[in-house]
Amino acid sequence: MATKKKKRSSLKRMRQTTRRTSIKTLARSAARTAVKDARKAIETGGEAVHEAIAEAASILDRAAKRGAIHKNAARRGRSRIAKRAAKKA
Repeated sequence: MATKKKKRSSLKRMRQTTRRTSIKTLARSAARTAVKDARKAIETGGEAVHEAIAEAASILDRAAKRGAIHKNAARRGRSRIAKRAAKKA
């Protein structure tokens, strides 16, 4: 059976999808890492807690802006980090 030719538009969509997927994967990974680092900073305490929380909140918002995660998921993540820090303090 012969393979079907693909339209130029479908080839472009395939290129866009692979690029967008890789960008969103990086954003999601960065958000998860930032949240993990913030949790670790909260548990250990010290002066780096506020910087870690601010960094995690910023990265979560950027991931939501890019569409890597839903905006409510980003807000929920920020809230959970802030609640955990307030409870620890």
